[in-house]
Amino acid sequence: MRGRAFLAALLLVLGLTAAPLPAAPLAAAQPAGTALLLTAEGGIGPGIAGYIEAGLAQAAEQGNALAVLRLDTPGGLDAATRRIVQAMLASPVPVAVWVAPSGARAASAGVLILSAAQVAAMAPGTATGAATPVLLGGGREEEDDPLRAKRINDAAAYARGLAEYHGRNPDWLEKAVREAASLPAAEALRLGVIDLVAADLPALLAAMDGRSVRMPAGPRVLQTAGLAVQRFDPGWRDRLLTAISDPNIAYLLLMLGLGGLILEFAAPGFGLGGVVGGIALLLGLFALNLLPVDLTGLALMALGAAMLVAEAFIPAFGLLGFGGLAALVLGAVIAFDFGAPGFALSPLLVVSSTVLLALLLGATMWSVWRSRRLAVMTGGQGMVGAPGRVLEWSGRGGAVLVHGERWSATAPVALAPGQAVRVLARHGLRLTVAPDAAGQEGKAP
Repeated sequence: MRGRAFLAALLLVLGLTAAPLPAAPLAAAQPAGTALLLTAEGGIGPGIAGYIEAGLAQAAEQGNALAVLRLDTPGGLDAATRRIVQAMLASPVPVAVWVAPSGARAASAGVLILSAAQVAAMAPGTATGAATPVLLGGGREEEDDPLRAKRINDAAAYARGLAEYHGRNPDWLEKAVREAASLPAAEALRLGVIDLVAADLPALLAAMDGRSVRMPAGPRVLQTAGLAVQRFDPGWRDRLLTAISDPNIAYLLLMLGLGGLILEFAAPGFGLGGVVGGIALLLGLFALNLLPVDLTGLALMALGAAMLVAEAFIPAFGLLGFGGLAALVLGAVIAFDFGAPGFALSPLLVVSSTVLLALLLGATMWSVWRSRRLAVMTGGQGMVGAPGRVLEWSGRGGAVLVHGERWSATAPVALAPGQAVRVLARHGLRLTVAPDAAGQEGKAP
């Protein structure tokens, strides 16, 4: 009976875990009468791109009347931005991008996302602009660099094309790319960069009602007044990608992984240090795969990591260890950009993590140095100097008791049963012993 109950419970748990869970409960019974609300905050990376793609796919599957993307971003990665723009332009559900709440911004990559929407809106007290592309990964370019000009021309044409597609101001969008121009919400509305200004979501839905927008299948008139709102929250995978694609988190994972491996190599046993360090290092390496990093800096960081691990195996009085720390710092400076919008690496994090890693390395070296000064307590060498007592003796050989074990022994002088001795050397299963004056004196008469 218990076996059947356990089997039924197991099948129930498996069924619950296998069943797909909705991202958020519906606010209305009919999806067609709802607007799906997505929220993108922070740097635009692979995690946010995947989240928006999933949200637009769900809106199309449910037949939502509208998808609203509430945006607040300082910028992000070009590849992730273009994924979002393509998903928005191909969506059969109209997309409204709303820069909110007050104090938010749609800078850099956010300008392109705002321009790709069927309805571009901003809340009072928000801003947009500064869309000049910058080279991430720590690289620096001159003003007359042809690669820089190529990148800016491409971004300017892309922004202009999006503005013309939705009938907005292409000249200002190009200016935002070439000259990093920025605008507050009211000025953006006056210049035709956006379609409307709305302080809250109900006002946004009311202002869009009756507006004709361009869709892949042709023009469509929006009917948005009074729509119920359904929130779409990111899944665990999108949250994970968003977290680890932050350069600060990626760098912290790498340092945590190296610290764990140093502890594991210094005290073998595949314990907590090895498990945590291995997982953190793999996550950090995966994050680097998502981020645009300079390969030279990445190679320096790999060299530094190898030198730190080598120090644990081949103690070199800190030469390899602290050389590895220097390589890690230089590699981080070269690999990451400390001023990229949305993807800047904190100098304080680099310094503090390096100091902590140096302290850990110093503690490991101190532990190794102390262990080398301790007397050997095991093996053949551990027997040397051990006290013992003669069990039986004849001439120059006999048997002695050392560490509770009976051993065959020889001595340079004749010994007597019960006499205290001390081990001079070990040769296989035979010991060389000598009288132990101190042990003999301490023996009770």
